[in-house]
Amino acid sequence: MATHDAAVDLTSAHWTPGDRDRYLAEQRTIRTTAGTASGDNGAVTVAYSAYAARAGLEALKQGGSSVDAALTTALAQVALKAGAPISYFGMMSLVHYEAATGRVHTMNAEWNTVAGEKDPRSIPGKISLGPGVGPLGTEPSGRTALVGGFMKGVESAHGRFGTLPFEALFQPAVELADDGVPVTSDLAWCYRLRRDDLARLPETRSTLLKPDGSGYVEGDTLRQPRLAETLRRIAAEGADHMYGGPWGEKLIRAVQAEGGKMTLQDLTDYEVTWADALTAEIGGGYTVATAPWPNAGGVALIEAQNLARVAGLPEREHWTRSSQSLRTALDVSQLVQLSYLPSETLEALFPGIDFSPEARVTLQHAEELWSRVEAGAPFPAWQPSPPKHSDDVVAVDADGNITAVTHTINSALWGKTALNIDGISIGDPASYQQELIARTGPGRRLPAPTETGVLFKGDDAVLGFASMGAGLHHRTLQALLNYTAFGTTVQETVDSADFYAPQVDTETGRATVIVPGGRFDHDVLDGIGIDWREVEGEDARLGGEGLWVAVERDPVTGRLSAASHNRNNSGAVAY
Repeated sequence: MATHDAAVDLTSAHWTPGDRDRYLAEQRTIRTTAGTASGDNGAVTVAYSAYAARAGLEALKQGGSSVDAALTTALAQVALKAGAPISYFGMMSLVHYEAATGRVHTMNAEWNTVAGEKDPRSIPGKISLGPGVGPLGTEPSGRTALVGGFMKGVESAHGRFGTLPFEALFQPAVELADDGVPVTSDLAWCYRLRRDDLARLPETRSTLLKPDGSGYVEGDTLRQPRLAETLRRIAAEGADHMYGGPWGEKLIRAVQAEGGKMTLQDLTDYEVTWADALTAEIGGGYTVATAPWPNAGGVALIEAQNLARVAGLPEREHWTRSSQSLRTALDVSQLVQLSYLPSETLEALFPGIDFSPEARVTLQHAEELWSRVEAGAPFPAWQPSPPKHSDDVVAVDADGNITAVTHTINSALWGKTALNIDGISIGDPASYQQELIARTGPGRRLPAPTETGVLFKGDDAVLGFASMGAGLHHRTLQALLNYTAFGTTVQETVDSADFYAPQVDTETGRATVIVPGGRFDHDVLDGIGIDWREVEGEDARLGGEGLWVAVERDPVTGRLSAASHNRNNSGAVAY
């Protein structure tokens, strides 16, 4: 690891005067268009928490690499969100373009299944974006926890590509935990939904609720002293404080007290994996570099781009203006659900088609699969038309290195079990992935759906991107097509109307199209021949919304253009 000679202080005391107050105020902003920024020396963009992006920019200004900036940003994001949709014991996927070598590295710090969990199909819990169960879960249990690699990933990525001192990356997050974070309308909404669950266990209650047991409301300030102390210890001692050290021991006691089977060995055995990127040509002279298997999202991303090409979407009228194009784009996006079906079900639906990860990234696979869909295959299953929420960071430094990160708790707002250990939230990602866990096996890396990558035009790296939310696949499909096939700028790519992940009826298996209110012409929606519904505001968060952020780099001038998400307190910064 490279060392930095000069003293480094990334706290707001060393920012440009007025920036601290400005970016704290931006935490309360609800965007309706993308945040944008441009510069020559560095840029950071985020899906949530503009303040965190400013912290990452400070890492660049003080000589840090794009990896330093991305990790500083991610650490600050968790503190700002009180560990609700993201966690220091969550998962992380990182894709890094190393400008000096032209090589794209990927880091998998995603979920491990629990080695002692021998009957995962019996893990309690269930969630749904459709009617009935809902997204908040049904039953608390320690068995719903998985082994998260976020902090191991921070340490490993910094060890390879960081230039600032490790402890410096934690400074903004510690400052936020000590001084307090503003309770935004979004965070207050989280509290309204989860207050009863947060009150169930004494440590969670004392950490995340007010002394009288009530939830925080918009305009309050939330201080997290336990978290600040935990982060200080990790900064000083490294990730082993969590993975086998005192924090880990406390975690295991809490998980087992709730019926979980995780042991300290699960923590000490956890290893981050590095690999070269999975690459594929996706048309228009563009090549995408993304995370390889066992990251399932990279495979799904390439498969969807190939399907879109085979279906002719790049040559058609845009799906925001054409019912036929929209129906095709919806069908292409919904085929991602095949990733989660058992092999015997896939064989019954599409006999003879190879659904191995290696096959799914080929154009031949897309041609075979789409021909079956056009011939009337019983998937995707849409509801006939009746009468008439993780976080992202992308950072680019002055040397042209590009780092894209997706990290998440993979649970709905702290999770139903609502465990909190010394300020760190423990989600319940096993509560709805029982079948996938069973197929993966005990003590192994769980395939994750994150879609993060770097886009090349010829030999030049021109775009780093990351996506999140229940509709991340659908958002990434549309964004990459907009950019590569329809020639949109990075800001136009984000601001283009997008459809969400559909709402699936758990009884019938049929899906209803979900779109943001007021963004699609109703005549276009009526023309797709299947049921559709609009959602507004906070309902989008648990209604299948996808979030996508990116930084573009001009290969000739080196000019950077960043764009953040267009529907919350996201932010893009540059200098």
